[in-house]
Amino acid sequence: MTDRIMTLDCTLRDGGFALEDAYKNDIRPGQFTKQERDTIKEHMEKAGLDIIEIGAVEKTGTDKTGFAIYNRIEDAGSALGKKNDDVLYAVFYRGPDISMDEIPDRAPGLPDITRVCIRYSELEKSLDFCEGLCKKGYKVFIQPMVTVRYTREELTLLANRANDMGAYALYFVDSYGYMTPEDVKAYFDFYDSILRDDIRIGFHAHNNMEMAFANVLEFISCSGARNIVIDSCASGMGQGTGNLQTEVILNYLNNAHAKSYKTGHVYEVCELIDKYNEGRLWGYHPVRFIPAANKTAYKFAMALKNNYDCSYREIDEILSDIPESMRYRYTPDDTKKLIAMRNGEV
Repeated sequence: MTDRIMTLDCTLRDGGFALEDAYKNDIRPGQFTKQERDTIKEHMEKAGLDIIEIGAVEKTGTDKTGFAIYNRIEDAGSALGKKNDDVLYAVFYRGPDISMDEIPDRAPGLPDITRVCIRYSELEKSLDFCEGLCKKGYKVFIQPMVTVRYTREELTLLANRANDMGAYALYFVDSYGYMTPEDVKAYFDFYDSILRDDIRIGFHAHNNMEMAFANVLEFISCSGARNIVIDSCASGMGQGTGNLQTEVILNYLNNAHAKSYKTGHVYEVCELIDKYNEGRLWGYHPVRFIPAANKTAYKFAMALKNNYDCSYREIDEILSDIPESMRYRYTPDDTKKLIAMRNGEV
């Protein structure tokens, strides 16, 4: 894996999270079958993706394999099946919730990469978890979700810890989809000034404001000699509006950077997952754009629309006055507070 620009498809993981989130909200588009999970993986291998994220690892008392969520990394390895030597395989940890004693050392048959969601409220614990995975032999991707909420001091801490542990990649993540190309350049330049030369910078773009592709073009443009990783999903499948589309970025890289990805295989995946989007589970929608325009969590707008029957204009007016303490993390209670503030009850 020597290419400067690496592509990572997270259709199974991000798409699985979208299906799980829908299920939690009594929307039942279905779950991935084993055959579908295998077919998606095989098509992405044949398309020539550098990295395929096969799912998430999370200790749970219920069977979530239909969402590509596994109880143990060994279970994800079993689901992975036969590996292609030209591809790296990743799993995603939602936080530092599993004892390091329960995670085996990296070995053949297990995923190569562990991607860790950095929990803002448990920053040091999350980074210690990443370091533990490094020591066990995994290529570790450090993923600070909602990167815009981090101070320069906290971003410096992330970069310095990435250097110290020898992480494979440090990301900035546009979780709510309101970064601009100027933001992308600023985050890239900041990381680039601190990180060791051998650590990749990764970017995970969400598409609430239809800026994912433009932001990734800026990411590529400003990356210089730095090795980078670009995340995407087939058809953009993911929570809320979803992500950069795999077929779009691969086509661009073929034309502009002399890559040779076989996009026909990605189109096969797009067609396979079409049935899950019949109710607009992901994709552009004003109710997903408005929270991004107001730089806040998209689920506030969804709740205001679905539970309180607010118009788009009312949602915009409510979110334009959201207190800073509520901005980055949606809760039903905070939504009630926003309605009470709107009605002059607070």
